[in-house]
Amino acid sequence: MTMPSLRQAVRPAIYAHRLLSGDQERAGKLAAECEELLSLTRELVTAIGLAKLLDTRPAASTATAGTATAGTATAGTADSRQEQILDAYADAAMGWAKVIGSFTALAGTLLERGEWDEVRRLAGVLADAGEMSAASDLRAQLGKVIWASYDSRLRNITSTMTPAEITRAIAALRAILRDVPEDFPDRNAEVNRLLVPLAAAVQAVIRERRTDIPYDSRLGHIAAGGVAKYPEIVAMSLDELAAEFDGS
Repeated sequence: MTMPSLRQAVRPAIYAHRLLSGDQERAGKLAAECEELLSLTRELVTAIGLAKLLDTRPAASTATAGTATAGTATAGTADSRQEQILDAYADAAMGWAKVIGSFTALAGTLLERGEWDEVRRLAGVLADAGEMSAASDLRAQLGKVIWASYDSRLRNITSTMTPAEITRAIAALRAILRDVPEDFPDRNAEVNRLLVPLAAAVQAVIRERRTDIPYDSRLGHIAAGGVAKYPEIVAMSLDELAAEFDGS
């Protein structure tokens, strides 16, 4: 692994301090995990500092290397120094791994508490610290949790919804697009799939109200699955459906 800079190393600690100071009533497991993270970060920073200090300290004088005995001693000293440097960097690497592990445990607690905004911030801190894979994994976990919280409402999206049900469906899909990370697998494609029955329901309500559908409306196109292949315009398509429904 690449050795983190001191700035990267203290990012988790800054986050933990902010989390603790932001709500004095936080207690129990969350507070304990924050304190553990702070302690591990202190150890990490000490290890990084020691490794850098050893790696930049001037080597011992070799002025006496003129004899075989002196040469052997110098070689032994160099080997010992090299081992010290390697051990120090190994300790720093292990310290970083412990910090990231502690950070991940903290994320799990935040997910359990439903603190989605904090999890997003935490994923951002991981990304800023260079842990892109861990940040991506955390965003995926967040996406699953949020999606599951709306699952029952999404399952109720059909082409025969009442106006009240349409309103709830639009709100649920907007929440998915707002709260579920954009890189969550198939997020936009799945919402696009649900736009088909939603558009059909909106179309039926408009006809029932005997309201004219504008000539340039894409309502029928969406209801027929015409935008299913274009997940990148899912938010725009949803906004169009909402506007058509509100206008009716």
